[in-house]
Amino acid sequence: MKFADLGLAEPFFRAVKELGYEVATPIQAQAIPSILAGCDLIGCAQTGTGKTAAFTLPMLDRLVQSTPKRDTNTAQPEQQESTVERPNRPERRRNRHGATPKPRTIRGLVLAPTRELAAQIGASLNRYGKHTALRNAIIYGGVSQVPQVKALRHGVDVLVATPGRLLDLVNQGYVELKHVQVLVFDEADQMLDMGFLPDLKRIERLVPRERQTLMFSATMPEPIRQIANEWLHNPVSVQVTPVSTPADRIEQSVHFVDQKQKPDLLTQLLHETARGRTLVFSRTKHGADKIVKHLERKGLEAAAIHGNKSQGARNRALERFKGKNPPVLVATDIAARGLDIREVTHIVNYDLPEVPETYVHRIGRTARAGAEGIAFSFCAGDERGLLRQIERLMKVSIRIEPTLDGFEPTEPISHGTTRKKSGGRGGRSGGSQGKPKGPIKLESTGKPRRPSRNKAKSSGSGGAKPAGNRAAGATATATRPPKKKSRHRSAI
Repeated sequence: MKFADLGLAEPFFRAVKELGYEVATPIQAQAIPSILAGCDLIGCAQTGTGKTAAFTLPMLDRLVQSTPKRDTNTAQPEQQESTVERPNRPERRRNRHGATPKPRTIRGLVLAPTRELAAQIGASLNRYGKHTALRNAIIYGGVSQVPQVKALRHGVDVLVATPGRLLDLVNQGYVELKHVQVLVFDEADQMLDMGFLPDLKRIERLVPRERQTLMFSATMPEPIRQIANEWLHNPVSVQVTPVSTPADRIEQSVHFVDQKQKPDLLTQLLHETARGRTLVFSRTKHGADKIVKHLERKGLEAAAIHGNKSQGARNRALERFKGKNPPVLVATDIAARGLDIREVTHIVNYDLPEVPETYVHRIGRTARAGAEGIAFSFCAGDERGLLRQIERLMKVSIRIEPTLDGFEPTEPISHGTTRKKSGGRGGRSGGSQGKPKGPIKLESTGKPRRPSRNKAKSSGSGGAKPAGNRAAGATATATRPPKKKSRHRSAI
């Protein structure tokens, strides 16, 4: 379907035409008419299919239609009369459109899980609404709130925010949400599933009950859908591709390699592979920094982006990555959601994610806007279970790369569903972890430890224990061999 057939107002059709958009993607073709009609909506589509335009364009269209008209005649007679009564007083400067309008109120609210995604949505609002008078602002944590508060005081029609900073400014009295007409949750599953739920419930109570609510995400598990249905009224469900389906143009493969050999394998592949922008995903922030240091020692330019970096450092890393000579960008899953960076040719899963849906988001950073991409993963012995989960979710078998000389895997293969954690509580190498089977017995008495302790405290049912018996009980407890008790404790 062409954008000309979607029913968008002329300013928005002109904006997308200038951007070179002619044919709408499937999610846009199905979602935009329903949103323009005022329906609540749950949109689910694979990453890189244009979900941001699917909600920003119709939201801006509806807000333009509901913008109150300026009254150009109000207060003009009073100003003329004032001039007659006080001829020596300088005439007050009037607004060229007539009366001074009331301050703008927030009528559209978009919630995003990360700062980078919020900034990207704000950029889309600027592009699509440049032929209108609508104003938007972006607020997120990690930076000074002073410029954000200044933008809010000038008046905002659409606010893009991360939940934490939004509630901070609400509590300070800088943000008022009682006039919100359209509420949007972008990457809804991530926000609802990763600790944002309490904040989202507070925000949901601050906006009017009579509103339009939109939820968009690449994945929408059933438990998250049930929570979403509490906030949506008879929502239209739009799902244009199967949940967690990767882009068809991504070539996927996996290397079986020991964990300690991953840095050298990554270096060799980056040196030998003809590539453009390359994005490497690490499971941890500390791991991302270690990878960057290793690559720089090997003569490769690299930069890291993760939650411990300041917002300025994150912005600079992204700008360098989008430049003409991009470094290898090493990131945690903060960059796996929503970021639209063009011409990313290679994705490297240095560590397999523990949540299989995250794999889909990671590789979705490539093959965007009809391009092709390559994604290869490193799989250590204790990550085989994670690989099986990913294949089961996507219903595909990922191609196994031939083993390279010098990188033959030697680690024992674990088919569990999660990685083994080192230094478990009371665990011993080579032995079984967890609680031992059967009752735990002391060598000196042959009785279970816990019942004997309780018995010493509460023996003699039916009344208080005489002092002599208490002393005898204390003596009996003290006669237990302390060394054997210590050995028993370490065994647990």
